[in-house]
Amino acid sequence: MKLGIVGLPNVGKSTLFNAITNAKAESANYPFCTIEPNVGIVTVPDNRIDVLSKLYETLKTTYATIEFVDIAGLVKGASKGEGLGNKFLSHIREVDAIVHVVRCFENENIVHVDGKIDPLSDIETINLELIFSDVEAITKKIDRTAKAAKAGDKRILNELAVLNRVKESLENGIPVRSLDLSEEESDILYDCFLLTKKKMLYVANVNEQQLSNIDVDENVNSVIQIAEDEGTFCIPLCAKLEEDLSELDSDDRIMLMQDYGLVHSGLSELSKKSYEILNLISYLTAGKQEVRAWTITRGTKAPQAAGKIHTDFEKGFIKAEVVSYNDLISSGNITAAKEKGLVRIEGKDYVFQDGDVVLFRFNV
Repeated sequence: MKLGIVGLPNVGKSTLFNAITNAKAESANYPFCTIEPNVGIVTVPDNRIDVLSKLYETLKTTYATIEFVDIAGLVKGASKGEGLGNKFLSHIREVDAIVHVVRCFENENIVHVDGKIDPLSDIETINLELIFSDVEAITKKIDRTAKAAKAGDKRILNELAVLNRVKESLENGIPVRSLDLSEEESDILYDCFLLTKKKMLYVANVNEQQLSNIDVDENVNSVIQIAEDEGTFCIPLCAKLEEDLSELDSDDRIMLMQDYGLVHSGLSELSKKSYEILNLISYLTAGKQEVRAWTITRGTKAPQAAGKIHTDFEKGFIKAEVVSYNDLISSGNITAAKEKGLVRIEGKDYVFQDGDVVLFRFNV
């Protein structure tokens, strides 16, 4: 899973990236400091992995991972090449979903590219540039399809109708992800590489002082409302504090979070919501050698889930021994879970659930 961090210049993208990866992405107080995208692979916090590792006294622990890409700041006119915009937009095409960082804090020492703090305007700027880019891409396909449609082929005429409908929606400011497209209609758009088709999360970036009154902060609430209207999530956090937390050991991190009244970090919520918008879940494998989380799309059946481990597992799939994480932990160990009849034998049609603890049987 690859997520692109986007936003206007100087909104805190690189600071957030530093916090996420505990790496030092280039960060400075001027636009276009980040030209080539920084890339970092981070683990997804999962308490289930920690508990199972202790239960099995495992030799190796492997968490699920997310790849974050820190993409340079976009500005008005990016879709026309302003601020190296075309190059930055091409980086967005390579990610699975977008994390849009919106500046909600005042700081006279950090310039805002538009000279003022206005989250709604910032969001509109980014969304319009993505829409403009998509209109250009879909117009090119319409031109190609229209020529082919002159022969009267019904399939191609249908494709043209879908393309024109999507273009009209874009021109009315509606991103493709907000459209109710069938799987067949989505396939028609496949080679357009549309940016607004990608799922989006919003991060409302605040300062430390705002954390104590986050629920009544007007800037934050305006971003939350936009996210709700789009059917997605907004994660309010302080990127600078998250960066500081990432540099501390466990005990000091807990103490600092308590000072700010934080039950969990904003980054753990970001990871959780990233999985949710992409419709992903994790199943688990556990044993003395390794406890590991495997990422799959919700609705994946047993053989395809097995294929995440190795293609031979999918080709030679026989059955899966499955127990839910909660049943395993409440039983105390796998032997007790079996004695209680909580370990099930599932076949090729079984649809995996989040937190399934699995042992695959296969024959190559």
